[in-house]
Amino acid sequence: MRRVKAKLGDTVADGVCRLVEVDLLAAQWQPDLRFLVISASDEERSRVEQFRTAGLLNVDWIESDGVQAGDVIVPLVNRDEVAVLHRPSDQHHSLQLTNRCNSYCLMCSQPPTQANDEWMVQETVDVVRHMAHSPTVLGLSGGEPLLLGAKLRDVLECVGDWHPETRVEVLTNGRLLASADLSRLILDDLQTPTTWLVPLYGHADFLHDFVVQAPGAYEQTIEGLLNLQAYRQPVQLRIVLIKPVLEILPELCAFIGRNLPFVKEVSLMGCEPIGFALANRELCEVDLVDWHETLQRSARYLSRYAVPFLFMNVPLCALPTDLQQYAHRSISDWKNVYAPECDTCVVKSDCSGFFAWHERGWKPSKTVQLIKESTI
Repeated sequence: MRRVKAKLGDTVADGVCRLVEVDLLAAQWQPDLRFLVISASDEERSRVEQFRTAGLLNVDWIESDGVQAGDVIVPLVNRDEVAVLHRPSDQHHSLQLTNRCNSYCLMCSQPPTQANDEWMVQETVDVVRHMAHSPTVLGLSGGEPLLLGAKLRDVLECVGDWHPETRVEVLTNGRLLASADLSRLILDDLQTPTTWLVPLYGHADFLHDFVVQAPGAYEQTIEGLLNLQAYRQPVQLRIVLIKPVLEILPELCAFIGRNLPFVKEVSLMGCEPIGFALANRELCEVDLVDWHETLQRSARYLSRYAVPFLFMNVPLCALPTDLQQYAHRSISDWKNVYAPECDTCVVKSDCSGFFAWHERGWKPSKTVQLIKESTI
């Protein structure tokens, strides 16, 4: 989420708003939405005041160099800032539903809280309603979205109603879907196209449960995956590449191929160097160059069982040459950076780059290098 400095009209209140250029306001205006007109001059602000005088009380103005038309924002009035929750020009689009979670993963990038944050669900619904742009894919994450119960179904249906062409990706640990009742409540006759992104960190309970720091999580996750399959829901398994996972990665990939053939794909992901990962640095900070043989063996197992796979959040220069073709640009726009050495790399435009937090010295700093010839 971006936060940018902004000057706001005197009557701007808290709540979700869509940003619009003054000449496009008439075409976009709806009585049940809120609009902020991007204004750079006294003349434009005067026009907005005329709109309000005429009765358009859901319209006000904003002045900022850090916003764009189409942004969906929440004003932080007391700080002279706005939080940008959706930007049409971004490559990736996601919304956060809760900070609460029932797992405490070693590498969690956003450590959970127990505070009541039901307001985040309503904020998400408001953002969905204010989005003029329908993204191809919209991610929903937490925390753990399944903790919302029926409200998660409400959010999914809201996306389907307002953006019927959008596919939703729900990032969830899948544990609560072990409940047949909750699975039925959320999945039965679900019309919104949805893919479920579920992490799996081991092929036995003691392996997975250690990584997620939750006894019994493995059995619940497997049961949840089977319930997703029973409702014919697409599943992407996610595997974050930290040391205890890399140590058993080939065996885990073989297990997936033999026992979970219904998964749509497997995502092998670089660790985001923030949150719990910093507290568990000795387990989470790895240089994938040192694990090339492990990655190649794991990829061969997945290929043998015809399970599609991809790499996310991993720079191309950290992967073996033969696996670079499976790497995707996947880091959110607002936290994506490149090292100075990347500037003359011929495949920079195809490369995921790094999380911004990488600049504090997190590996794979030593693997950044120039790639002289394109290999993808």
